[in-house]
Amino acid sequence: MRSKHEAIGFSEALAIVREVGVRQRLPTETVAINAAAGRVLAETIIAAIDLPGFDNSAMDGFAVRAADLNAAAPSTLRLADEQFAGIDRKLVLAPATAIRITTGAPLPAGADTVVIKENASVADGYVTLAAGTTPGANIRRRGEDLRSGELAISAASRLLPAQASLAAALGFGELLMYRRPRVAVFSGGDELRQPGQALAAGEIYDSNHALVSSLLAGEGISARAFPSLPDDPLQIRAALADAGTQCDLLITCGGVSAGEKDYLPALIAEHGEWFFWKVRIKPGMPVLFGRFADTLVMALPGNPVAVLATFRTLVVPLLDALQGIAAEPPALFARLSAPLHKKHSRFEFQRGRVYGQPDGCLWVDADPATGSNRLAAAARANALLCIPEGPQQLALGDAVQVLALGGW
Repeated sequence: MRSKHEAIGFSEALAIVREVGVRQRLPTETVAINAAAGRVLAETIIAAIDLPGFDNSAMDGFAVRAADLNAAAPSTLRLADEQFAGIDRKLVLAPATAIRITTGAPLPAGADTVVIKENASVADGYVTLAAGTTPGANIRRRGEDLRSGELAISAASRLLPAQASLAAALGFGELLMYRRPRVAVFSGGDELRQPGQALAAGEIYDSNHALVSSLLAGEGISARAFPSLPDDPLQIRAALADAGTQCDLLITCGGVSAGEKDYLPALIAEHGEWFFWKVRIKPGMPVLFGRFADTLVMALPGNPVAVLATFRTLVVPLLDALQGIAAEPPALFARLSAPLHKKHSRFEFQRGRVYGQPDGCLWVDADPATGSNRLAAAARANALLCIPEGPQQLALGDAVQVLALGGW
């Protein structure tokens, strides 16, 4: 167990979070394809069929042979039959004839081109086709999108809507996914009152519960609400023990620093273990990651901006690892719109707004309000700026890593 006085670097804390999350990876379950988007795939999807499964028309029009078309003048062909999307009628296109066809319909044997409907006119059983259609136009060939046996979607992917659609197109009615974490959220402190209640002198509204619940919802997870933790170690222990029987992860806000009523570090040490307590970051240095009995716990500081920063930088990677995503996401960078000077030694997550320019570059405005209690400033932000450890003298136009908070 680490000494409670030993703060670790952010990169070490992040590595511990990912390692523990991988070790505690959640079990899998089958999920209906219509509910699979946003979930993490636990199996590799290999195409068992070709996409498309047969040569077909890409447009409404007329299936023809390119040899029957006049490149310089309209061509008139006998309209022999029709093939609509659905059952393949196994039609065979004879020379000097055309077959009416709709988008997605199987291509008749002998046809190698489709002339779109807008470039054709029908009269007395014949169709006149305008000049200019390129041979082979408007046809989708079997397997041009994906061939049977090819990789469709890799395991450990968070399924995007288009990927869910691809799996459905390959015939998957359900997929094997990692279970989503069951997460309990606690705010702590006798000074807290719920929004809508009257405040007495010295009391504040509980904004952290709404913040963490909303952040979890952004990750596709419904928070399990529990009452606020009072400044009483016996009641805190009972609440954590009860939530631990129902959840995979406990997230607390407040009560984790070194004050007389910050009981969480001692309770977690007594009834579980620390993986770390205190990280050299700003804001959020007192963050604690450990285990209460058999349940993981991420104890966040009480200041709301510190909650926002530590959730985005430590809780999100933990949630990903629990669901089978261990790889670090690609880093995103933006250029500073003004110089930025940092004097302290901690890794800092400043708030700011990222925006794009017509030249394709991303720029970021750092918010000058850097206090961990400045919730209004955090509400203006759509990103965290990652400022490395040690004093930094960054100039206008320097690139800094940014973490999205939404609203881009």
